Parts: sequence; C-alpha cells; structure tokens
Amino acid sequence: MSPLPFELQLALRYLRPKRTFVSIITLISIIGVMLGVAVLIIVISVMTGFDQELRDKILGFNPHLRVTNYGGEPLKNHRQIAELISSNERVVSVAPYIEDQLLLRTQPEFGKPLSRALYLRGIDPKNTAGVDIVPKSIVDGEFNLRGRRILLGITTARNLGLRVGDRVVLISPNEIEELHRAREDEDADVPLPDDYLIAGIFDVGHYEYNAAFVVTSLVTAQEIYELGQSAHGLFVNIKNPYEADVARRELSELVGGEVYISTWLEDHSMFLDALVVEKNVMFYLLFFIMVVAAFGIMSAQITFVVQKTREIGMLKALGASRFQIMSVFLSQSLMVGVMGVLCGLGLGMLAVSYRNEFLFAMRKLLNFELFPEKLYMFSKLPALVIPQDVALICGASLIICILAGLFPALNAARLHPIEALRHE
Repeated sequence: MSPLPFELQLALRYLRPKRTFVSIITLISIIGVMLGVAVLIIVISVMTGFDQELRDKILGFNPHLRVTNYGGEPLKNHRQIAELISSNERVVSVAPYIEDQLLLRTQPEFGKPLSRALYLRGIDPKNTAGVDIVPKSIVDGEFNLRGRRILLGITTARNLGLRVGDRVVLISPNEIEELHRAREDEDADVPLPDDYLIAGIFDVGHYEYNAAFVVTSLVTAQEIYELGQSAHGLFVNIKNPYEADVARRELSELVGGEVYISTWLEDHSMFLDALVVEKNVMFYLLFFIMVVAAFGIMSAQITFVVQKTREIGMLKALGASRFQIMSVFLSQSLMVGVMGVLCGLGLGMLAVSYRNEFLFAMRKLLNFELFPEKLYMFSKLPALVIPQDVALICGASLIICILAGLFPALNAARLHPIEALRHE
C-alpha cells in the first residue's frame, strides 16, 4: 500500500507524460509558469540591486545632510555652525565644502586642447565627510591634494585623454568675468589662469560622478573661487542615513533658521522615487505572464475533465465524494505549479548569478550593449536577491496555479455519476 492518499496517486498517474494533446498543454503550462517565475525573479532582483547600488553610490559620494546658506551665499561662519552640529549625538562627522562649476582645459604636447564644463568639489583631505568613497576609489595615482593638485573621474580622464602627472587649466566663473572685462577695457590686466597637476584618477562606480566632478582641497577651491576662509556649506554624516529627516529637524532647532539643511533623500528624490515606481510597475506588468500560464493550466484541466468524464462517474459510483474528486484535479494543478515554480526558481537564480557574464558575452560576440553604462551609470549590472521577494513571487505564482484548477475541479465534482457514465 502506498502512503500517499489515492487522490494524489491518481493525480500523479494522470500527469505521467503521454503523447496526447493534454500532455502538450500541460508541458506548455509548466514552461509558462517557469518563465514567469524566472523573469520576475530576475527583474525584481536587478531592480532591487540597482536601487541599493545607487543608494550606496549616492551615500559614498554625497553627505547625509547638506547645510547651506539661503540664496546660495557663501557660509562665512561655518566653523561655529560645525561646532553646534557636532554636539548632536546622531552626528558622526562635519566638514566644510566648496562646490561650483568651472571650465577644465587640457594642455597637450601635441594636438588641439580640449575643454569640458565640470563641477569642482573642494574638500578637507583630513575630513572626507560626504565623499568617503573617493580615497578608496583611486585607480591610478594617489589621494594627494596638497598644493595645486586635483583628482579626476575616470570617465573624464578617458574622454580628454588625461593621465596622472598631466597638467590642466581650471577657469572659474570669476576668471571668465575678468577675461570679459579685460576684453572690453584695453588698459585692464588680462588674468592668466593657473594650471593644476592631476594627482590621481578615481572610479566610484557611478558614471555621472566619474564624468562630471573634479576633486581638490578646500584651500585650493577657496583660492579658485576667491572665497577667503568661507565655504559653500557643510557636509554632515550621521549614524543612520535613513534617519536623515529626524536629524534635520533636531539640527534645525539647534542652529536656528539662519541656514538651510537638506537631506540626501531630498536631493536625489527624483532618481529614488522613479526606481520605486518602476520596480512596482514592472512587478505588476510581468505578473501577467503568470496569469497567461494559469489560463494554460485551466485549459489543460478543462480538457482533461472532459476526457476523464467516464472515469469520474466510475469513481463517484464507487463512493468517491465530491471533495475527493475535486482534490484529484486540484492536486494536478498544484503539482504543475510546483514543478513550474521550482524550475523557474532555479532558472532565475542561475540567470541572476551569471548576469554579467551573459552581458559581457553578448557585448563581445554581437557587439551589442544591453546595459549601456552611459544610460544606467553602472559598469556592471547590479542585482540583489531578497528572500522575501522570492517567497512572494513563488507563493503568489503557486496560488494562481491552484486557483486556475479550481473551476475545472468544481465542474468535475458536480458531475452526476449516471450522466458521467453515459458520456461518450
């Protein structure tokens, strides 16, 4: 005697591969469930990894809180404000910074000089609050900002053909104004922009930061923008970046209303909110693959009930209850769903594990870039598998498969024994 109940034994017997139309539909249904689960796991894992990676890059190159003057005016009393902010127990570090646009012009030995409009960020080399990732991301040269030394992003260096040891000219908006005035006044002195040494090249793993920023010391930036001892603001890092709103309220009460405090979530809300919306929309859209697969299961079960009508009548005549008949067909739907979900789980996890190898092979063989770095700002496709998301996908898919077999199972259970035995 088998330990399995006869309903499950019968369902397993009916599911054995046979060269019939129903078996083909059942196989297609399993493949549909497998692909639906796999695609959902891949997409949700990639979207979650993309969101997490973007947050890590933002928090590595930006502060948790940014303190600035209203109207964008330089912060002259930044030292006093920094002391007040440092007294808060949530605060880990506070550092002054300077950030503004400038024009970078190369000085090649041969060929035509190239120019780019970039952002210059001046920081304290001894206190890298807000740009903690930069010292760890030097791929060439060293993190040395003494004197007139600068750091370039790897994308900027590639685009302009620059290397460590090259010299470039940095022209601030103030110097452009002076050049314009000197052009109008023939007697005025023409200012000569200073040149700066490239001490290192960084790669923070984010295309926008690698392509748009130049990093130098706070003192050098103060000289470039003629700020004296002032700064554009303060970078503030706290213990838990996701408590930035609470910390902002506390610090606003502490320093008063003379400065404006913004959070990293506020500064990058466009990207972060768009990712959350896109992840939710992709989940609901791709879940329709499971609905299509469920219709395949329903179609196979309806056909199967019609084919097995006489056997159903025989079972009922022998004393099988409605619940037992219904359980046979529900068990079939459950087993189809389990096989599809398990195969989809394996395929999805395999695809997530080897996602970058697949992209590199496609780029090499077909010269086609499925994940452009310039568009998505990452050199590799990120992914993060969260067990709760996988459990939700697998569980919901299994429930849909069972529900798909509910209607045919109810019809089978309602069949009258005599009418079923007369069926041809």
